[in-house]
Amino acid sequence: MQESRLFKIVYYLLNKGRTTAAELAGKFEVSVRTIYRDIDALSEAGIPIYAETGRNGGISLMDEFVLDRVLLSEGERQEILAALQSLAAVGNAFDKSALDKLTAIFRLPSENWYEVDFSRWGEVTRDNEKFETLKRAVLCHRCVRICYVGAYKVGSARTIRPLKLLYKSRAWYVKAYCTEKQDFRLFKLSRILSWELLEEAFEPMVFPEPPAGEAGESLPPVVLRFPGEMAYRVYDEFEGGQIQVQEDGDLLVTAPMPQDPWLTGFLLSFGPRVQVVSPVYLRDILAAQAKEIYEKNGGSGLCTM
Repeated sequence: MQESRLFKIVYYLLNKGRTTAAELAGKFEVSVRTIYRDIDALSEAGIPIYAETGRNGGISLMDEFVLDRVLLSEGERQEILAALQSLAAVGNAFDKSALDKLTAIFRLPSENWYEVDFSRWGEVTRDNEKFETLKRAVLCHRCVRICYVGAYKVGSARTIRPLKLLYKSRAWYVKAYCTEKQDFRLFKLSRILSWELLEEAFEPMVFPEPPAGEAGESLPPVVLRFPGEMAYRVYDEFEGGQIQVQEDGDLLVTAPMPQDPWLTGFLLSFGPRVQVVSPVYLRDILAAQAKEIYEKNGGSGLCTM
């Protein structure tokens, strides 16, 4: 526990620059006396850390200090390299030379024990170019002009201020402020058809996050029933805790889901293999959409053998 806290203290000082023993004690939930013992331990280990007393005093590291590998256990070093290997999987989005240098510093084998590739089949170059552009925009606080496929319009032109890249539920998103909507938005990278990094800069801002648990709890629950042979797809789309296996082998799913055009399209992707248990009105919407598809694709004019 102490070794982990020592590393966290050094990392915290590297990011903040200067702090107080009281602040560190509050952050790591220990006493001020324990913090001073940690400072002594770091100093004895050769870390150039020092404390100054007085009104403008505090705890800090020497400006030229570079994090040394001895602060990390072998397991922690392996975890850092594994995380960087994941980032390296997106191609130009990560400088592989940094990974090679850390591998040498940590004195660990360079072989990868797993492979991650976030790009789509056949779209490696364009996906990586898009990722790299948005990453640069986030880091340099520059606006990006995009052409985006929204829920109601294809090819909508937007100017966004990218704030953070997010990987969630098997897809990349960019958290951004949309100047057209004058509000914060979440854009799915696969729906960005074109992009252009602009010279226009913006002041850093914080993307508003919902309180813990609020996002999922605010969505109404949808109850769906699937035949057992759809298990391969159901377990891909839903969490195990949302699925109940029935006596007849059917799968009953209860999950909070946004009841919008996306949900209708999602349910239609299961074809006749899904039954909406509730809400009841969703059945009518789904039936109307299925009827429209039927009529647009020939209706009763289908060929018979």
